[in-house]
Amino acid sequence: MKEKEKKYNDFGLGEKPETDGYRAVNKDGSFNIVKTNIPFFEKLNFFHNLVTMSWSYFFLYILIGYFVINILFASIYVAIGVENLTGTSGSTLLQEFIEAFFFSAQTITTLGYGRVAPIGIPANIVAAIESMLGLLTFALATGLLYGRFSKSRTKIKYSDIGVIAPYLDINGFMIRVVNPQKNELLEVNADLSVSFRKKGSQLREFHNLELERDMVFFFPSVWTIVHPIDGSSPLYQMTEKEFQERDVEFIVMLKAFDESSSQTLYSRSSYKASEIVWGAKFTYLGEHDDGKLNIDVSGLNKYEKYKLQ
Repeated sequence: MKEKEKKYNDFGLGEKPETDGYRAVNKDGSFNIVKTNIPFFEKLNFFHNLVTMSWSYFFLYILIGYFVINILFASIYVAIGVENLTGTSGSTLLQEFIEAFFFSAQTITTLGYGRVAPIGIPANIVAAIESMLGLLTFALATGLLYGRFSKSRTKIKYSDIGVIAPYLDINGFMIRVVNPQKNELLEVNADLSVSFRKKGSQLREFHNLELERDMVFFFPSVWTIVHPIDGSSPLYQMTEKEFQERDVEFIVMLKAFDESSSQTLYSRSSYKASEIVWGAKFTYLGEHDDGKLNIDVSGLNKYEKYKLQ
């Protein structure tokens, strides 16, 4: 039984951080772990990088790639001689290069206005290779665009703080989450865990926390996730000072089905001891108006002070 419990409490995040204030999971859900000494080609993942990077960087890389390819082929056309291209009128090397560059742009996009055309075997071979490369490149770019658009990104908003609040006849740890987008999330599952240093040791222990409710079928409103701090909780009788001394970190993960994309979404965040308010309760955000319930998402972090049990 102990062996099974030990495996269950191993979250794969390591037991012994090197520095105080270590945060396993950042607020945005990314892991605060950097892998080093990996061979360059083993860590390359072009598809992942191009699908997950920001739109501005994505289009910047596409634009850079487009210009690099055209500059390369323009240089090849100039090297084999622009006399192998009909319709050119450049008298200097720069003018010849510019005309070759625009001919390359027309060839790689299979546009071809017709004023400039290749003659001779060398120029036609280069143009044939470039047109094939253009088809493959734009097919790849189209696939990447589809991958970016089809990849569902959850923007579940977490409260910046957690609170230790009175709950029934005990206390509880609470955070709030809301889906600010219009897409409907169904069967939302929550998992909350906590890690802290063992007494008199730098080793960390991990615990999965019981929740008042770990799943909601619908998620149109705000959900307050509650862990009751009863006698079975690893947080039972821990004080605010102990939270700081033992470097407590809560990690929350949500899993939901996105009705609009028919995909399962995951979202993570974390809370350190300094981000927890003791003796407070989140304020109610709902307001009924004309038969509708309005939720003021901007008040997600608002709370009122309460006396703990």
